[in-house]
Amino acid sequence: MGRKQTKSGKIRLTEVAKLAGVSPITASRFFRNPEALSLSKRERVDSAVKELGYVPNLAARALASHRTEVIGVVIPSLTNNVFADVLRGIYDSSEGSRYSIQLANTRYSILQEEKLLRLFRAQKPAGLIVTGINQTAESRKVLETMNCPVTQIMEIGDSPVDMMVGFSHYDAAFAAISHILEQGRRRIGFLGARMDPRVQRRFEGYRDAMKTASLFDPNLVVTTSVPTTVTLGGTLFADLLARTAEIDAVFCVNDDLALGVLFECQRRQIAVPRDLAIVGFNDLEFMASAVPSLTSVRTNRYEMGRHAVTMVIDAIEGRRPQEPVLDLGFQLMVRESSMPQNS
Repeated sequence: MGRKQTKSGKIRLTEVAKLAGVSPITASRFFRNPEALSLSKRERVDSAVKELGYVPNLAARALASHRTEVIGVVIPSLTNNVFADVLRGIYDSSEGSRYSIQLANTRYSILQEEKLLRLFRAQKPAGLIVTGINQTAESRKVLETMNCPVTQIMEIGDSPVDMMVGFSHYDAAFAAISHILEQGRRRIGFLGARMDPRVQRRFEGYRDAMKTASLFDPNLVVTTSVPTTVTLGGTLFADLLARTAEIDAVFCVNDDLALGVLFECQRRQIAVPRDLAIVGFNDLEFMASAVPSLTSVRTNRYEMGRHAVTMVIDAIEGRRPQEPVLDLGFQLMVRESSMPQNS
């Protein structure tokens, strides 16, 4: 025999409480702060929820508490391996908490980012994680009026909206070029795709390192606004060789491009590292497995996601970090592709 429902067909929280043998306040606490309930009461309420098919009204709870128990996450891509690692850290860190993760994909569009941020603000999230520090004036205004903890990820800067966790893309690129120069290379090409703000900072690091060594040459720079692929890496390298044959190293803004350069070198019988050094960025898994193995800048993507959630939840619960900006740094993973020419 089915249980009596309201005219709308929805199960009420009071029905869940009655079936579980607890007060409505205790049943409500199960959804807001389950850790506050004893194991026996949690199991009884959980069993009643499943038996009745009760679904909490998040909108009503948001009106009552002035926020939902959702942490919004705004990223530019769901297919990029870099953000897959970040999301893994986000989900691992949020597991076991009372907060749910809601994803939004800007697809690298600043207008879409503005739209999604306004939508999140209307939904009253408990916290927000947003990619990058180069929001438009409109997006920054929305973030500043979000009325919840906000963590910007993937890089760091001087003016956080609230909190930040990431690293300096400029410093990482500068360090990569300095390493190549230390191996005796002088004609170092730059290959860039997509050219979003983080990639532009990598170019600035490259440019300044080359200028410091009095070696910067615009002819060594090949970029495109199209999305990155391994095939594109080979194409951009071919374009670079068409500009100048005098080249002994290539710095790629990501690992897909670097792998494409390696494949193109193999097609052209260019020996790596004897004739050409290759350095990538992000240090995806295949960089260590390539033959020869490829040098890359390791970025702590999983840790970024994990720390971002921890910072948001701590701030929600009144444990805001003393330092709003967390620099996770980077590591240059030196491998065969950037060894000295005489090695």
